Amino acid sequence: MLKTKPAVFSFSFLLFIELIASTLAIAEPPHPRQFWRAIAKNQYAVPEHESADALSSELSTLLASPDPELRDELAYSILTSWIYHNQLSRTQLISLTDQWRANLKQRLGESGTNSVLRRSFSALCLSSMAKREIKYPFMGADRYHALVGEAIDYLQAERDLRGYDAKLHWIHATAHTADLLAALAGNARLTQEESSGILSAISARLSTASDVFTQGEQDRLAAATVAVVRRPEFEAAKFEHWLSALQNQDRAVWTNTTPESLAHYQHHNYLLQALFTRLALEPDSSRVVEFREEVLAVMKSRLD
Repeated sequence: MLKTKPAVFSFSFLLFIELIASTLAIAEPPHPRQFWRAIAKNQYAVPEHESADALSSELSTLLASPDPELRDELAYSILTSWIYHNQLSRTQLISLTDQWRANLKQRLGESGTNSVLRRSFSALCLSSMAKREIKYPFMGADRYHALVGEAIDYLQAERDLRGYDAKLHWIHATAHTADLLAALAGNARLTQEESSGILSAISARLSTASDVFTQGEQDRLAAATVAVVRRPEFEAAKFEHWLSALQNQDRAVWTNTTPESLAHYQHHNYLLQALFTRLALEPDSSRVVEFREEVLAVMKSRLD
């Protein structure tokens, strides 16, 4: 007679299957579009008996959606409202910040795919976090400085520079990262080295984009530049050096003309125009007047 072995494995396997089944039964399905629309329509109020922390995690996954309504009009808009109006716990703010920081590197280097949506809208959501950090700090110094470095790196490393797409609508990675850098530059923690790093990254972005930006990217980069130079401790000599370096990049544009060199030249023209306009809108001070005159002098020299 054959002896049967104790059914330990079988029992364990059945227990495992039962556990998986119960977990799947407990897991909530994603909320439908109408649920998020109702929140937006109700001035972004958190629905009764719902947790903003839990809902924000679900919304975060929608930042990668190719559906512009889900990604931009609903996910980004709701998340930003909850960030600004203190609807999220500090633990969740940190969790989302770290998740979006990691998203900046996901499939970085791709171009023409939908992977840019997660990176770009994570940068945009991080700009909301950075603005909140100025009034209601939650990040801590180490996380803040790490984010500055990551934003500087991302601005230069992103290869998908599309602005608006007929199907996907706003992609806008360059503009969204400029918004992030502008928000970070409004924080008292920013160091002189980080200020220089932001300006260098802006110059590098404009000098490596082969096509001319047409969706307001230069203006958003100008806003980030002003956020840096308006800081009281910013060294004026660094701004003059930055402008000179920008000019030097275009010295050979008319003697060694290529589509790329012309694109870079136009990038710089549009940046200078936007920069001058934004400096003209700043409250007058001796520093702002000096910066404005320096930009104007460079613009005039490019007309000769």
